[in-house]
Amino acid sequence: MKRLLRAFCREERGAISLIGAVCALVLLGMAGLGVDFGYVYYMRAELQTSTDAAALAGAQMINVGTGGTAVSTATQYSSSGTGTLNQNSEINVSMATGYPLLKCLNSTGVSCSGPDNANAIEVSQTAAVPTFFARLFGLSTWNISATSLASARGGTPQPIDAEIILDTTASMNNADPNCGGGAGATRESCALAGVRTLLQALDPCLPALASCGTPTNGNVPHPLDRVGLIVFPGLTNSSQLPYETDCSSTPLPTISRYSNTPVYKIVGLSSDYRASASATSLNTDSNLVLAVQGGASGCQQGLSAVGGVGTFYADAITTAQTELSAGRANARKVIIILSDGAANASASNMPSDEAANQCHEGITAAQAAAAAGTWVYSISYGSSTNTSDCSTDTTPITPCATMQAIASDSTKYFSDTSGGDASCVSQANPISELSDIFSYIGVDASSARLLPLNTT
Repeated sequence: MKRLLRAFCREERGAISLIGAVCALVLLGMAGLGVDFGYVYYMRAELQTSTDAAALAGAQMINVGTGGTAVSTATQYSSSGTGTLNQNSEINVSMATGYPLLKCLNSTGVSCSGPDNANAIEVSQTAAVPTFFARLFGLSTWNISATSLASARGGTPQPIDAEIILDTTASMNNADPNCGGGAGATRESCALAGVRTLLQALDPCLPALASCGTPTNGNVPHPLDRVGLIVFPGLTNSSQLPYETDCSSTPLPTISRYSNTPVYKIVGLSSDYRASASATSLNTDSNLVLAVQGGASGCQQGLSAVGGVGTFYADAITTAQTELSAGRANARKVIIILSDGAANASASNMPSDEAANQCHEGITAAQAAAAAGTWVYSISYGSSTNTSDCSTDTTPITPCATMQAIASDSTKYFSDTSGGDASCVSQANPISELSDIFSYIGVDASSARLLPLNTT
């Protein structure tokens, strides 16, 4: 028996096959668990999305009607068994016990008075996600949950400092009969009309004030939303600035080469564009309003699309961010740039270190602003999808793709295809008319919004 056992222990044939089979089994198990974990992660994201939607939908209905509508609306927009609008066919979702839950928070500035006695709603959903391979190890389901808290409309809005960057190159004199400005409307006049719409959407001071007070140097005593105006190409010097804010048709401002230290800022951050938050008309004495052709009857000039030195906007974006950085620390920083994106100024008009890769330089400038916390909105206006229109860039890129990349995220990219390629569209924002775009961008601080779960 001893001799037999020793012989068996010395026998090594087939050992590698055995080890290989064991390793293959382990690898297959790990791959299977990876599939399960990926599926659980995907379903967790889906559950959070529907929970956010339910909370936001319910928040819109707090203290509406006789009460109770907020809870029923949140349930309807959930993925739970009683919800109907965001049902999930892959997993069974349940509303957590006690939810949707109405709350009265102290920090949002929104009153709780009303039939619901609340100013926020919290939604929590749970689900058991079935596994495919983990069940071999005794784990047949994976429990997940998602919770969202949303505030009702109203409250004290966060101040906004917004810099608008407008293209004033010669191409902006092209006609755009689709913007609602009539047969003689140019792309420049349509853009200025869009800015006027934005000024109607923002609040120069707190809505509770009957009057913003007497402005000084373009600002009311306690401004809420301030707006500045920057153009490219820039002016030769500051003595040309009055020609952009007067009512005379002549003379036109003189334009600087990009290599000659242009003046990009036309109007500094201002809040005198309306007399109060409830005022329906613009202040025709405001330099900002005059610059966007919102002056009194007979005052027509405002900004002019003089052009003559090509398109280059990277330095204009940097100027806008510099202005915002010097602004209020508590304000939300916003840049809105409108252009066709075809940065291709000739080398004779450019600084030698900026003559190449002009489209990518614009993207870099916008990314630097976004990294500093600024929300960068980009509006493609008649952009093309031809790389030849970004002719100075060694890495091929189209003006359309450039404008997409300038936006700080996909939700902040818009496109008006008038005069450009029909394929240059925004997947996240189907709005395509300039005034509607500017109205949308005008941040509506009174809308329901998601809050951190620890908000009190």
